[in-house]
Amino acid sequence: LTEHELGASPDFKPIYDRLLAIFDSKARIPAVTKQGDFYYNFWRDAQHVRGLWRRTTLSEYRKESPAWETVLDLDALAAAEKENWVWKGSIWLRPDNARCLLNLSRGGGDAVVVREFDVPSKSFVADGFYLPEGKTNVAWRSRESVYVGTDFGPGSKTDSGYARIVKEWRRGTPLAAARTVFAGATTDVSMSARVSDRFGFHREFIRRAITFYSGETHLRVGEKFVKLDLPVDALVDTFKEFITITLRSPWAVGGRTYAAGALLAAPWDTFLAGDHNFDVLFAPAPRTSLVGVTTTREHLILTELDNVRSRLSLLTRAGSTWQRTPLPVPEFGTVSVSSIDEDSDDYFLNVTGFLTPSSLYLGTIGQEKRELLKQLPAFFNSDGLAVSQHEAVSPDGTRVPYFQVSRAGLKLDGSHPTLLYGYGGFEISMTPAYSAGSGAAWLERGGVYVLANIRGGGEFGPLWHQAALKENRQRAYDDFIAIGEDLIKRRVTTTPHLGVMGGSNGGLLVGVMLTQRPDLFGAVVCQVPLLDMQRYSQLLAGASWMGEYGNPAVPAEWSYISRYSPYHNVRPGVIYPRVLFTTSTRDDRVHPGHARKMAAKLAAQNANVLYYENIEGGHGGAANNQQS
Repeated sequence: LTEHELGASPDFKPIYDRLLAIFDSKARIPAVTKQGDFYYNFWRDAQHVRGLWRRTTLSEYRKESPAWETVLDLDALAAAEKENWVWKGSIWLRPDNARCLLNLSRGGGDAVVVREFDVPSKSFVADGFYLPEGKTNVAWRSRESVYVGTDFGPGSKTDSGYARIVKEWRRGTPLAAARTVFAGATTDVSMSARVSDRFGFHREFIRRAITFYSGETHLRVGEKFVKLDLPVDALVDTFKEFITITLRSPWAVGGRTYAAGALLAAPWDTFLAGDHNFDVLFAPAPRTSLVGVTTTREHLILTELDNVRSRLSLLTRAGSTWQRTPLPVPEFGTVSVSSIDEDSDDYFLNVTGFLTPSSLYLGTIGQEKRELLKQLPAFFNSDGLAVSQHEAVSPDGTRVPYFQVSRAGLKLDGSHPTLLYGYGGFEISMTPAYSAGSGAAWLERGGVYVLANIRGGGEFGPLWHQAALKENRQRAYDDFIAIGEDLIKRRVTTTPHLGVMGGSNGGLLVGVMLTQRPDLFGAVVCQVPLLDMQRYSQLLAGASWMGEYGNPAVPAEWSYISRYSPYHNVRPGVIYPRVLFTTSTRDDRVHPGHARKMAAKLAAQNANVLYYENIEGGHGGAANNQQS
C-alpha cells in the first residue's frame, strides 16, 4: 500500500485531506517550557515541515497570536546541510541557560547527532561539544565538561545497543581523552548520567540499568560514585534537601514495610548516614496509582489515577511533617501538570478528554483561580457523543476497565463499527485524550471508539503491570479478548464490525489477537510492531525488553513466549481478518523486519494483507505531518 494509494483512494481522499488540514492547522496549543526569560516551543506545520524552534515571552504567549522569535529553523538547516534532520530535543546548561546540547536525528530514529548551541547568538558553537550519530545520552556537569554515554568503539555498548560506559569529557579535549567514570556489563541495558541543578542543590547521578526495570543509582560524592542503598527497581529523584523514592515492589526496611507504588521522602543527609525512616507521601489503594511528581519552589504536585481518572494532590513541607491537600481538577478527563520554573509556585495545567479539546491553564499554588491561556477549537462535531466506562471480566476473574466513546443512547443492535485500541505493557497507562484525527475520521462518522485498560499497563500501579510480565503475559491478551467479547455481549458490535489497533508493544498485542482469535475481530491495524518473539532480543534495542517478555534463548522462557509469538502462530488454512501493517525503514528501536516477515508469511498463504513502510520517521512512524 503506497502513500499515493492512501491519499488517492476515492473513498478515503476526503478524509485524508481533512486529516492533513487538522495536522497542519495552526489551531494547536504550542507547548512551552521556560528557560531563563523566555518560553520555548518546537512547531511544525505545512510551511515548516521539519519545524521551527522558537521562543516568546509570557505576555506574548497570552495573546491569541503570539509573536515568536525563531531560534533555529530546522527546514533551513536540513536544506543547507543536505540532511533529513528530525528534532529530538534540547539539553540545557543550568543555571545560566546560555548553552544547549541539541539532539538531531537523521530521519527520526533514536540515534542522534549531538551539537552544542549558543542560545544568545542562536548559532552552533564552533569547536563546541559534538558527538556523531549514536544512541547517546549526555548531561552537562558544568559549562566546561559533560558526562557522555555513547559508542566509544568496540566493547563500549551493551547487548541492547546502548552505552555501557559513561565518561567525563572536558571542553577542548578529544573525545578519546575523556575519562571513564563508570562502566557496566555488556548484559546490562544501559548506563546514563543525570545532573540535578535545582533549588540551590547540585547533585550528580549515574543510573546503571541492569534490566528495563531494575538497576542501581549512584550518587557522586567527591570524586567517587556511591551506590545508594535502595531496592533495585526503585526510582529516585531529588527535591531541595530531600530524596524522593518511588517503589515498584514492597520494601521492608527500618522495621516497616512500604507498599509497591508508594512515594517516600527523607532528608538526603540522614538517608546517606544510613537512616531508613521515610515519610510516606503517597500510599496506593487497589484502584489508585501514582502517575508522576512535579516540583515547584515550595511544593510537590502529585498526579494520581483513581479508577483511571486523574486527581492532583499538593504536598507541602511544614516544620517536620508533610501536609497533603487536594488540588481541584475537572471530574472527567485527563490532567497533566508541569512546573514553570524553580523560582516560583506557578504551574501549567493541561486538561483533555475524549470529547473535550485540550485546554492549558496557568495556575499559582495558593490561588484558587487559574488563568485559561490556550484552548483548542473543536476539530470534530461531538454533539450527541458520550463517554462511558465499563468493565469486562477476564478468565481469571479480574475486572478490567475500558472507556467507550459513542453516540449517546447507542442502539445496542450489534451494528456499529467499533475500534478497540490497546497497549498493555511497560507500566504505561491508557487515559482519555482528545484526538482530532480519530474524532473526524471515526467518531463523527458513526464509529465507536474503545480504549482498553488491560494488565501490563500502569493504570493501577506497579502490581497491575507486573501481573502480566513474562510467563504471565497471556493475562494481558486475555483481558483484551474479554473486552472484545464484552462489546459483542453488550450488543455494541459484532465480529465483522470490530477492529483492533495498536503500536509497538500494542502492535504485538494486536498481532496476538490476529493469531489467537481471528474469529473475534474483523480487522487489525498493527503499527511498528514486535511480532517475531524468538528473535526480538537480537534485533536493535530488543535485548532491553527481556525484563518485560523474558529471554527466548532460555528454553523454559521460550516455552511460554512461543505460545503467543504471532510470527510462530500463523497457521495454514486459517482465515485471518484483513490486516494493515505499518512500519518505518528508519525505526532503530523495533526492527521493521518484524512487520516485513509477518506480512510476507501471511501473504504467502493468501491472507488479506496490506503493508505500508515509511522510509523516515523512526519508531514514531513519521517524520512530518504529511507522513503522519
